[in-house]
This record gives sequence, C-alpha cells and structure tokens, in this order.
Amino acid sequence: MSTEQPLRFDTKIAVLLREDLEPWQRLNVTAFLVSGLGTEVPEVVGEPYEDADGVPYLRMFRQPVLVFEATKEVLTTAHARVLSRALPRAVFTSDLFTTGNDRDNRAAVRAVRTGELDLVGMAVYGPRNAVDKAVKGARMHP
Repeated sequence: MSTEQPLRFDTKIAVLLREDLEPWQRLNVTAFLVSGLGTEVPEVVGEPYEDADGVPYLRMFRQPVLVFEATKEVLTTAHARVLSRALPRAVFTSDLFTTGNDRDNRAAVRAVRTGELDLVGMAVYGPRNAVDKAVKGARMHP
C-alpha cells in the first residue's frame, strides 16, 4: 500500500447511453464503447495489476468511467458537441445489434451519414470541462 497522495484527473471518461435500452444492451454497449477508448487513447490505461502471489492481471483504465443516460435527442446533441470539440469518441448505433461481426459493424456505421446515425451509445474522453459540456442534459445512470 502506498502512502502517496491519490491521483486526481483533469480528464474524464464518460459513456452516454440511450435511456430506452434493455439492461443487457446497456452492458453490451458500454463494454464495446470503452474498448475503443482503451485502444486509441493510451493515456487512459494504467499499469498492470499483480496480486500478492505475483499473478499478473491486465491493465485497466486509470480513472473511473462515468455512465450517463439520456433521451435520443440529448444523445444526438451530445454527439454534435463531441464532434465540434474534436474529442476522442466511440459510437454504437442501433444497427450494430443486428450485425454479427466486426466487419459488418464498421460497414453499418459507414453506410449512414453522421447526422442520421441512430445512436444508442457513445463514449467520450477529454478534459473534464469539455466532457461535462458535451454530456450536458444527461443524467447519471441509476
């Protein structure tokens, strides 16, 4: 156990889910979305874990992931804000519930213009203030 002061982050990881998703969809969408941040924004990933017996474990995010929910309209507005701020983001559209593989997932998103995406979830990372402004109108997931 370290006596060092806890790290405070000036950044935020947020996931925004559409409020009408089924519980299994919420979990699935959240897992897919945050995986995108971990692969493209290396600074969000901390050091590997190890237990007292020396068994190693994978690295995880170094900071909490805040999960929000919102209406379709608020999610669409948040998406536009994220784009205007050029924040790192991942999206999940309703079409992805019907595809069965990564290639079809990418094709489903590519087939729809930005403003017409039927978003059911989005993950975003960036400075706290910018992320807070982007998800304004959403509420913490219960």
